[in-house]
Amino acid sequence: MRAFTLIGQDPPPPERPAPGRPGGVRVFGDLLRDRARRAPAASALIEGGRRLSYAEFDAASDRLAASLVASGLAPGARLGAMMTNRSEYALLAFAAARAGLVLAHFSTRSTGRDLAYMIGKVGIAMLCVQHDLLPVVAAAREAGAAWPRIVPVGGAEDGFAALAAGETAKLPEIDPEALLALNFTGGTTGLPKAVAATHRARLASIAAAEAGFGLRPRDRCILATPMFHTVGLHVWFGATIAAGAAALPLAGWDVERFLALVEHQAATAVLLVPTQISDVLRAPLFAPERLAGLRQIHFAGAPMPAALLDRLEAELPGIAAIEHYGQSETGPLALRPPTADRARRGSVGRAMRGVELAIVDAHGNRQPPGTIGEVLARGDCLLRDYWGDRAETEAAFRFGDGWLATGDLGFLDMAGFLTLVDRAKDMIVSGGENLYPVEIENALHRHPAVAECAVFGVPDDHWGEVPIAHVVLRAGMQATAQELIALVEHETARWKRPRVVEFVAALPRTAVGKIQKNLLRAPYWAPRARRI
Repeated sequence: MRAFTLIGQDPPPPERPAPGRPGGVRVFGDLLRDRARRAPAASALIEGGRRLSYAEFDAASDRLAASLVASGLAPGARLGAMMTNRSEYALLAFAAARAGLVLAHFSTRSTGRDLAYMIGKVGIAMLCVQHDLLPVVAAAREAGAAWPRIVPVGGAEDGFAALAAGETAKLPEIDPEALLALNFTGGTTGLPKAVAATHRARLASIAAAEAGFGLRPRDRCILATPMFHTVGLHVWFGATIAAGAAALPLAGWDVERFLALVEHQAATAVLLVPTQISDVLRAPLFAPERLAGLRQIHFAGAPMPAALLDRLEAELPGIAAIEHYGQSETGPLALRPPTADRARRGSVGRAMRGVELAIVDAHGNRQPPGTIGEVLARGDCLLRDYWGDRAETEAAFRFGDGWLATGDLGFLDMAGFLTLVDRAKDMIVSGGENLYPVEIENALHRHPAVAECAVFGVPDDHWGEVPIAHVVLRAGMQATAQELIALVEHETARWKRPRVVEFVAALPRTAVGKIQKNLLRAPYWAPRARRI
């Protein structure tokens, strides 16, 4: 693999700081230990009527780690987790790390077939699974998954509680370059890839988040995005612990439970995906005073429509709206604080601490400011590899010199602010011209009746591809396909208009709230695939 070609005279890259934080934090388990030493009595986890101080959380993690070691799990073994956001998940994350295990995170929305594939891919010796998800595990077994030891979490046969009671065992020394986690993300074949990340990489992400987010020890941070995703566990929860703040797990997304949690637990900060923000603002029981205690709303994970951001800022003007951008493979890469110039509100911000960003063309030539190309990232935060996928790993690092190709399209301005245009795989090539669905979606969102929308390309015998839109309307409001198409023509250009607007009740989403355009596209492209 070669390094991409530099065009022009670029300044030398910034010095890459050592990952982690001061105070001897070398591996993930040290993060909690460091905070427990600094403020042992401070609240670490608040869930329902249960509160764990940092000292109690730290001691419980050690007991569970010792139990995992005593159960025969050797360093490097894979341990699975499949549960919603809850204190047991937080405990397991630190205990597994201290035991030298690699925690594989499985979505709670997995089918039996999904789970069988993922277990077969990475191999696990034990699976800690929420009790109401046990039928999915049974279905996975029927689908041919290897059968690990199953530890139910909660319910009548709570095996996790017994496991967490503690054993006596010597904990191993952990190398910062050892694997910490396996997180699953989409693959080019339609099957999920397993992102393998080290302690060093995830600590680098947490250090960047801690430096950029501005969380404080007195904050109470709601864990609303799934902890089985990198952003939920190793970015938001990790930054919460690094700051010495309190974490409030929210088990599954429910708008009313979220609003009640903000009110009753005096929450001050939350990370949401844009669809969750839309849910909150559209909720029948939403009132700005119910969120008066919040001082920060972070958002990431999907593009933020300009109209939705306008509404958020209008409804909740006293709350800082902070956007950041990253991936499972990288952790957080860029952040745009609310203090940024309003002209840059369409960007996702500047590179975070320890991260370098570059824009290149298809041949690896670096592009000047303002020119669209693929976004590359470099830093200690990157994945080690895709587990068991050498070809995917080589493709991701094909430009060499430690640069990861993100698959996102965007451009940098003269001040280093990154604006994303679209996912490379979502770009539509119509009549030889590149068309970016996000631009059309932003135009559609300007119609007051549009709650959500997704634009994607479908085959066309003349143009190759043309855009169409699936639209969800706000309750009690109406719009016609013709007026939405006319709106896009007015806001962009006629050739960018969606050829069809289909009104739907809902859009398919991943567990973290991203619209699954692959599922929307599939019925339109399947007939052509059969002909080929």
